[in-house]
Amino acid sequence: MERPAGFAAKPEHISLFAGVTGKYPELFSILQESQRATGAATMKPLSRILSLLTRANAATAKPAALPRPGHVAFVGAGPGDAGLLTVKALNALQSADVVIHDRLVSAEILALAGRGTALIDVGKQGFGTSTAQSEINALIVHHAARGSQVVRLKGGDPSVFGRLDEEIDACDAAGIGWHVVPGITAASASAAAIGQSLTKRGRNSSLRLLTGHDMQGFADHDWRALARPGEVAAIYMGKASARFVQGRLIMHGADRATPVTLVENASRPDQRILATTLERLPADLAAWQASGPALTLFGLAPRDAATALTEIEQKQELA
Repeated sequence: MERPAGFAAKPEHISLFAGVTGKYPELFSILQESQRATGAATMKPLSRILSLLTRANAATAKPAALPRPGHVAFVGAGPGDAGLLTVKALNALQSADVVIHDRLVSAEILALAGRGTALIDVGKQGFGTSTAQSEINALIVHHAARGSQVVRLKGGDPSVFGRLDEEIDACDAAGIGWHVVPGITAASASAAAIGQSLTKRGRNSSLRLLTGHDMQGFADHDWRALARPGEVAAIYMGKASARFVQGRLIMHGADRATPVTLVENASRPDQRILATTLERLPADLAAWQASGPALTLFGLAPRDAATALTEIEQKQELA
């Protein structure tokens, strides 16, 4: 479609003129009539119309999108079964540019990250090779400072023995935004595996979440309180400290017949359950030869139905 003869459009008007007259051909006809009526001597009305349209277009145009600032999501991956991952955790994974993950996060869950997402393993292992916490903090800050959407993916729930506070402090010091996405912790998954409740009226009105070792070695706790009848505790990272825990509890009066259950790889296809007592704990654990992460439930024994189901599933896997 041609412009009216004799009209010398300014460069900034050309694209606007084409767009407007293409959308509204009746406007073009009006302008042609105006041009025929006034001749080529003047096109001031047309210029004024286009100037007004230019200003109106500038006033309503959307501003250019600003670069998205880097952000960190501290996400709980749950105990390992991808079916136990929360919807919010899945959304964070699929929109991440970088995922910095622990050793215990399953390959099944890592496979849910979006295409092109960088996966960085910063796994820690008790009394074994580990990535220094300072290095992990620096990695998180480095990628977020470059504008990346970072997921710090932790096994279980990030707030349970996950060094969450240290990593949040590093983000705060660098002025980087963050939020936390909770996950299912191993204690919950292990209790579900043995068909038990972590708390029960008439048995225990409190629950202790303990670590078997800390930065100084085997962790000390209020053993006298834990040794009372009916107490329940979930002991994380407790395989290596089993004999230490047994000795402390018996020393403070715990019943040697107190049930103790270990759940290895809770919720995963290779889950295993060991039911024992405080007295037999070290010997049975050594014979069991657990190689995966195991949570110790002190004061709980598996229900018969849960034990039978586990045995059936194991037989089916071996068949």
